[in-house]
Amino acid sequence: MATPAYAEITHNGLWKNNPALVQLLGLCPLLAVTGSVVNAIGLGLATTGVLTCSNLAVSLVRRQMPDTVRLPASVMIIATFVTCVELLMKAFTYELYLVLGIFIPLIVTNCAILGRADAFASKNPVLPSLVDGFMMGVGFTAVLIVIGAVREILGQGTLFSDMDLLLGPMAKDWGLQLLGSDYPGVLVAVLPPGAFLVAGLLIAAKNAIDTGIERRRSQQIKIVSGTKRVRVTGKIS
Repeated sequence: MATPAYAEITHNGLWKNNPALVQLLGLCPLLAVTGSVVNAIGLGLATTGVLTCSNLAVSLVRRQMPDTVRLPASVMIIATFVTCVELLMKAFTYELYLVLGIFIPLIVTNCAILGRADAFASKNPVLPSLVDGFMMGVGFTAVLIVIGAVREILGQGTLFSDMDLLLGPMAKDWGLQLLGSDYPGVLVAVLPPGAFLVAGLLIAAKNAIDTGIERRRSQQIKIVSGTKRVRVTGKIS
């Protein structure tokens, strides 16, 4: 099996095969905790860390894992790194850990992580697997942040509020009041239906962009294939 190029791995993780917008994996935490940007960043960083480390570990032991135990072994590796992330969050971002709650340990069941470990890391060398895990995590985190930002702005009229939960006292004043202190907020934006709506709009926007790119590419191919070469002989005076 040929190892994909790093540019292709990056493109797949960020856009073409994005876990949230294309594979539609990990939707439970994506829709549940994206009520604000800080929640989205916290969960995104935790997921990216687990994705990267589990891909690395699975790739390192891929030749020693028989197919019969590959999936259980991968789950154990993922659970190990999720436990490490959970302990780190308890130690350094305890308030954010309480806000995210059960969705940190549930990273173990995120199909995006197990899917990359089984479909990519178990079949490719260490460095490509490391890049794949990181890029898939970044792509997932980017979608989390966009959904969290839209929901926070519409629901509360703010952006980057409570960033001190993640970055400490230095980020206490980072919050922006974008829509005025008397903004009533759109209730549906902070409820689960709002997450579904925003996620659906993002998926539709990505599909529209891909369709437009493919249409332009087809038109360019038609133009090139329709061009005829004219051979001129003789001398023009």
